Amino acid sequence: MTSVPRPPDGEAWDLLVVGAGSAGLVGARTAASFGASVLMVERERPGGDCLWTGCVPSKALLAAASAAADARAAARLGVHADRVRVDFAAVMAHVRTAIAAIEPVDSANAMRAAGAAYAAGTATFTGQASAEVDGVAVRFRQALIATGSDPAVPPIPGLAAAGGAVLTSDTVWDLTALPERLVVLGGGTVGCELGQAFARLGSAVTVVEMADRLLGGEDPDAARLVTEALQGDGATVLTGAAVEAVEAGGVEAGGVEGGGARSGITVVLGDGRRVATDRVLVATGRRPDTRGLGLDAAGVASGGGFVTVDAHLRTTNPRIWAAGDVTGHPQFTHVAGLHGSTAASNAVLGLRRAAQVTAIPRVTFTSPEVASVGVPPGTAGTTTRTRGHDEVDRAVAEGRTAGFTRLVLDRRGRVVGATVVGPRAGETLAELTLAVRRGLRARDLAGVMHPYPTWGDGPWNAALAEVRAQLARPVVRAATRGLAAVRRRGPDRRGLPGARSGTRDRR
Repeated sequence: MTSVPRPPDGEAWDLLVVGAGSAGLVGARTAASFGASVLMVERERPGGDCLWTGCVPSKALLAAASAAADARAAARLGVHADRVRVDFAAVMAHVRTAIAAIEPVDSANAMRAAGAAYAAGTATFTGQASAEVDGVAVRFRQALIATGSDPAVPPIPGLAAAGGAVLTSDTVWDLTALPERLVVLGGGTVGCELGQAFARLGSAVTVVEMADRLLGGEDPDAARLVTEALQGDGATVLTGAAVEAVEAGGVEAGGVEGGGARSGITVVLGDGRRVATDRVLVATGRRPDTRGLGLDAAGVASGGGFVTVDAHLRTTNPRIWAAGDVTGHPQFTHVAGLHGSTAASNAVLGLRRAAQVTAIPRVTFTSPEVASVGVPPGTAGTTTRTRGHDEVDRAVAEGRTAGFTRLVLDRRGRVVGATVVGPRAGETLAELTLAVRRGLRARDLAGVMHPYPTWGDGPWNAALAEVRAQLARPVVRAATRGLAAVRRRGPDRRGLPGARSGTRDRR
């Protein structure tokens, strides 16, 4: 039987946290820091998608892929790497090392050290204030649902029958050999990141996207640059392409070692095109994980599979809260963490803090990176100010000018949205996220000294361009010229030393 700790008072836990992903971990730590008694329950491994199948492994894989691509492209800087060899087993060992280094931070022992109790098992609600953990009764005063999401696999005929040849963002990390051919279904963030990574590592990659372009939620110019980058890395990009079926057999397979497909498979598109491949990576989105939670017994409503929450992250049961992917809010680790803290604070302290749902940054970690925040270009009542990275000296020095910074400004000149495309765009976006969150104007950014030369010059240049445009308006231009003229004549009338010597005040 599962070992489930008893609450300190012998009656009920102040907060039951179901799920040990980003939302649950942060929520449990927050509640414990307030002195609340906290029980965290996780049926798999603490750390969730971010640690095991998402952020950490994907960025470790991207780092290896980037190293390979940089070595091949080094000739542009006068450095010649005559032959680049990828050891895929070593690459995956690096991925596992990164996970292992971070795992202790999210472990059960770390939670206990933070003051929260931990139980490995499956939690199921049995009433408004009760649950079971693998059959052991648990009572709670408040609860936080933080069970995250799983990859969504579309009902494409033949896909399920392809068995082990089909990968998701959860199972791709089980690969021990590099697929010779890989079809990626979906051209969103996950599809573009993993598709580019495998192309750079040596797979023949085909990205298939039903929409008419990749990264449908991003700036079209950003999507175009990512598409060109994927193609430059050797990937084939098929947009406007619906998948009609997946057929097994009939194609000679590659990448058999380490569990590769033995008979090969063919992806059949709606227009009749057929793409032969060894593996199919499904990257068509994620679905909320509410399996076996007992939401009905707890009086918790859901819609479209997502747990229904109000602005404060409270469910339809006033004792139960929810945060992270399971709520339908943007599925990012940073959103889950912040919302987990908000929900736990509200639950334990009786606060009514609203969850932050604006100024949410997002980053696609392709090369170039795409980082965005706030409202998109073209929003009613806004204008844009764009500067290409051929005007950013750091980009010129590194030979990486394929990118831009675009600010979205409201009628008062406040930054209400931004997109940055280029190396380290995610880091560059932090300043712009603060600007959007705090209602700063372009002139506020322009008036802050920035270190030179950095990628941060992109936003600064765009802000300076907006300020210069404002200064060039007829009324402002006339006023500044008038002030300059008065200043020019002033020293002579006051008889300052500079005037006597025939010089001008140049301040």
